[in-house]
Amino acid sequence: MTDESGGGHGHHSGGIVALAVGAIGVVFGDIGTSPLYAMRDTFAGHHRLPLDQLHLFGIISLMFWSMMIIVTLKYVSIIMRADNKGEGGSLALLALINQNITGKSWSAGIVLLGVFATALFYGDSMITPAVSVLGAIEGVAVYNPAMSHLVVPMVVGILVFLFMIQSRGTAKVARMFGPVMLIYFAVIATLGLISVFQSPEVVWALSPHHAVHMFVADPFRGFLALGSAVLAVTGAEALYADMGHFGRNPIRVSWLLIVLPALVCNYLGQAALLSRDPAALESPFYLLAPEWFQWPLLIVASAAAVIASQAVITGAFSVTQQAIQLGFIPRMSIKYTSVNAGQIYIPVINTALMIAVILLVLVFQKSSNLTAAYGIAVTGAMAIDNVLLAVVLFTMWKWKPWFSIPLLALFFTLDAAYLAANFTKVPDGGWVPLAMGLVIFTLLTTWSRGRALMRQSMAEGTIPIEVFAKSAHSSATRVPGTAIFMASSNKGVPSALLHNIKHNKVLHERVVILTVAIQDVPYVDPAERCTMKDLGQGFYRLIMRFGFLEETDIPAALTSTAMCGGPFNLMKTSFFLSRQTLIASSKPGMAIWREKLFAWMLRNAASAMEFFRLPSNRVVELGSQVEI
Repeated sequence: MTDESGGGHGHHSGGIVALAVGAIGVVFGDIGTSPLYAMRDTFAGHHRLPLDQLHLFGIISLMFWSMMIIVTLKYVSIIMRADNKGEGGSLALLALINQNITGKSWSAGIVLLGVFATALFYGDSMITPAVSVLGAIEGVAVYNPAMSHLVVPMVVGILVFLFMIQSRGTAKVARMFGPVMLIYFAVIATLGLISVFQSPEVVWALSPHHAVHMFVADPFRGFLALGSAVLAVTGAEALYADMGHFGRNPIRVSWLLIVLPALVCNYLGQAALLSRDPAALESPFYLLAPEWFQWPLLIVASAAAVIASQAVITGAFSVTQQAIQLGFIPRMSIKYTSVNAGQIYIPVINTALMIAVILLVLVFQKSSNLTAAYGIAVTGAMAIDNVLLAVVLFTMWKWKPWFSIPLLALFFTLDAAYLAANFTKVPDGGWVPLAMGLVIFTLLTTWSRGRALMRQSMAEGTIPIEVFAKSAHSSATRVPGTAIFMASSNKGVPSALLHNIKHNKVLHERVVILTVAIQDVPYVDPAERCTMKDLGQGFYRLIMRFGFLEETDIPAALTSTAMCGGPFNLMKTSFFLSRQTLIASSKPGMAIWREKLFAWMLRNAASAMEFFRLPSNRVVELGSQVEI
């Protein structure tokens, strides 16, 4: 676990105030922009509620206590304690759990759930920029209806610009995210309070009995309202996923002292406005502002929406990097846009997200249409987090059943209700994240299963490296220099070495068989980076360990080690890579269509040379065919 000062593995530094302001800019953009559309969608969305005191107070009560139970209690107070060397998120939690449940009969099911949560995250990553920016720019039509036809083109233009600048890095701009979001939260809190002072009785809506009263008096509509009320807690999982960047305590401070009070004030202000003027339902967020402040509010809200979108895009890059290292996604080209390890850019993901987000904007046109698609991905991920949390409580923390079972029952009941209510929105757009999640889940599991089968196939019939070293030494000519043969397994002889001696009949003076092992931790201690075994006759087996958030820079790691008979001179070192061509077969293992899908993913994966930062003029690739 991280220390309580918000430490972790030390890749973030600074005082708690500075970190808290930074967290406001990155972590809370999604949940912070929810007031743009949450209240309006609840009363004017796909399952409309009557705009009376019963439902108005009931919804405010429901939103407030959802934020208290789901965000404050579940994520901020409990789940954020389950960190993997300071890192959070579904994959980091899955890697942490994996260390403790290996060999259990139900471990495979937990892994699949974690992978599906990741797939849903990608669906959320596509919807968040679209709904946030649309919700903000729609203020143009509220203030000037004659400009309503410009909303979609403006949104598309902003999104294209946002995705285009990713390759240049956002480190310099990101320094402004915290202060801008701080201004945004101050503005929405102030506007909300001004409205509350005009109708102070609305404060009583925070009592939980109003939510209960709404469900008792109007159970069916109350159930349907859950599908919209959940929009108030979208982005809760981001608190956990971004924990590694800021630490646990700065996020807690930001949430409890700034974000939560600002959101509550704004929701109460919107409810007060609607109680006085039901016509304000057109946009209760924007109509809170007096006429002279309408356009400044539009600018501040638009900036907050862009920041929320940027945070989600950055999160997609980080999750992809973790998934690649943990073996769920093929190797992709990863570019580092800053000296900070967290500042990365993945061209393939950026392009795919941009296309998906723009298509969503063009197809759905309005944020109210997109909110139907929004809730399912979020509530699905939250429900899966409950299962992962249950594993942590019982197998790792050993909490007492009398305490953990009622707590889990509360979380499961609330999340199950939200998920069920959101399933009623499937025909109205909820199918979008489900379809996206299913496709991405299929890709992730196909790659993971295909890699396992391919390694199994390649391991069949391999000879021990010790036997090979003795026989090859006497049957091949030795030449000066070092040859490094990359091997995915730390057993047997890599196919590139077999092909080299078969075709070239030479061996270098020093032969190193190198295996890169990605650990279930974010960062590996440099002292534990390398382990070596001397096989004799100038043969060495070297294992390099990296964390799932580290850059796998092999040349840099080699130059810092003197193992394997002395230091490495990269100018006298050749790297030999195996490139497999997959042949789909009727062998049991995977369906033919999945084998063909895996073969396509294999062909389009980034080369090991690029992924491991190998010098292009020192690399030799030798191909082979594999059946799975």
